[in-house]
Amino acid sequence: MKTLLIVFHSATGGTQAMAEAAAHGAGREEGIRVRLLRAPEAGPEDVLAADGFLFATPEMLGNMAGLMKDFFDRCFYPALERLNGRPYATLICAGSDGTGAARQVARIATGWRLREVAEPLITCVHAQTPERIGAPKTLGAEDLTRCEEAGAALAAGLAMGVF
Repeated sequence: MKTLLIVFHSATGGTQAMAEAAAHGAGREEGIRVRLLRAPEAGPEDVLAADGFLFATPEMLGNMAGLMKDFFDRCFYPALERLNGRPYATLICAGSDGTGAARQVARIATGWRLREVAEPLITCVHAQTPERIGAPKTLGAEDLTRCEEAGAALAAGLAMGVF
């Protein structure tokens, strides 16, 4: 059985909804064990035990969330040179465009020599005021379906040995 590790941080619920939808989609694939962990709970042992990854983060100040960065900081060196070629994808809940967060995740994944198997999936919630930025986020069915499909595709690729 192969393991798909989904690591996420969510400040207002949007990214958590994305990660849970992806986990639901991935969980339908036979032969795949899905582990959904909040970034502070995930450690190097979780990373090393996974066959593939889905990293989910909100965009904060044009970057990935600090707790996602903390996850990568804690896990990067213990896993360096031990993950080469494993597949990954990224989910981002953005207030504006999400590309800065996507670039940060991609740079770290490149250092780990992971293989990106899908373009970053960015859901924009258009939160541009202090009230909207801090407000709980509710994503639409179409956005959640895209996340579910992303999780299902990554799991299917792992199960079939495509990645």
